[in-house]
Amino acid sequence: MLYYLFTYLDQAFDFPGAGVFQYISFRSAMAIVTSLFITLIIGKRLINKLHKLQIGESVRDLGLEGQNQKAGTPTMGGLIILAGILVPTLLFAKLNNIYVITLIITTVWMGTIGFLDDYIKVFKKNKEGLRGKFKVMGQVGLGIIVGAIFYFHPNVVIKEKVNVSAQEIAIWGENTSTSSQFDEAQKSTKTTIPFLKGNEFDYAKLIDWIHPDLKNYTWILYIGIVIFIITAVSNGANLTDGLDGLATGTSAIVVVALAVLAYVSGSIIFADYLDVMYIPESGEMVVFASAFIGACIGFLWYNSYPAQVFMGDTGSLAIGAIIAVLAIAVRKELLIPILCGVFLAENFSVILQVGYFKFTKKKYGEGRRIFLMAPLHHHYQKKGYNEVKIVTRFWIISIMLAVLAIITLKLR
Repeated sequence: MLYYLFTYLDQAFDFPGAGVFQYISFRSAMAIVTSLFITLIIGKRLINKLHKLQIGESVRDLGLEGQNQKAGTPTMGGLIILAGILVPTLLFAKLNNIYVITLIITTVWMGTIGFLDDYIKVFKKNKEGLRGKFKVMGQVGLGIIVGAIFYFHPNVVIKEKVNVSAQEIAIWGENTSTSSQFDEAQKSTKTTIPFLKGNEFDYAKLIDWIHPDLKNYTWILYIGIVIFIITAVSNGANLTDGLDGLATGTSAIVVVALAVLAYVSGSIIFADYLDVMYIPESGEMVVFASAFIGACIGFLWYNSYPAQVFMGDTGSLAIGAIIAVLAIAVRKELLIPILCGVFLAENFSVILQVGYFKFTKKKYGEGRRIFLMAPLHHHYQKKGYNEVKIVTRFWIISIMLAVLAIITLKLR
């Protein structure tokens, strides 16, 4: 909203300093500062309110060190993160930008599903929370909305780089403008394949080889892929939220990398220099991503060990979905196994543990385990590692993976 106010003041009255709101870098910086302020101020008040309402975490005895001390810690703290994301976004982002609109929908949608889950657990005293099928229905519903927006909306386009011939350079001169290097904006289902030269792949190729007419049904395939990505990453973030600060810090690191990728993809100058896909208007997502980063850092003030508040599903489901949508929007979803490597490891540890247990129980009559306990962070707890050490090392791994994801811009 402030963007539109100061744009009006700049154009109508030539208001001193109002023009600075045109810069994504300035608005992103303001989003981080505002988000930090909101989470730090609101966070303390909300925690006190949750204490008064006795909205505390009920802990099952899993034999983990320090587990019993967490009992009674306020949960539903994801509301702090959601406020820290939404308020700065509404203040500083262009609210007519389709990417920003989609991210706001994602935040509210998954935040609501997570809130319902936490509400049932806390107020209805049902430890199972929202039934699994309803969570999945919510994730699938969001996937359909996001997939439909990205496939059908006219403003979700790319511009492909045009190879300029020597003859054209001779006609235009050596100082050919950057804009002349890109074709007209076009709808496309292309994405980016990391580490490969000429690293673009069109989802339509997955089906049009069967028959050319099947290309008209690419939207069904595309929406299905979006549903899978959102569900997988959202559940991965949810599983990772098992130690103080683990999901919060890891998510902040991931979104820093995605903010860099969004800024590069939305800048015609950087897209040309790095020879990456140019996605008009996608740079505006940096403002949203900055608010996200600020919200996570501010929440860490209260969520770091020993945690004063847990985010609950209100936060974990939402941040996972946001990361997935950001990656899809900048057409870097195939980087998710690298970028979200911690989430992936947590997901697979549960899948492998459950699958192997069922297989061995059927074959030998007794279930066996690969890990001491799943998700993976609990395995290391069982091995005797201190909680802070596990979280710190997972953060370090996440930083390394984020750096690797960024350097794929040139590493081909």
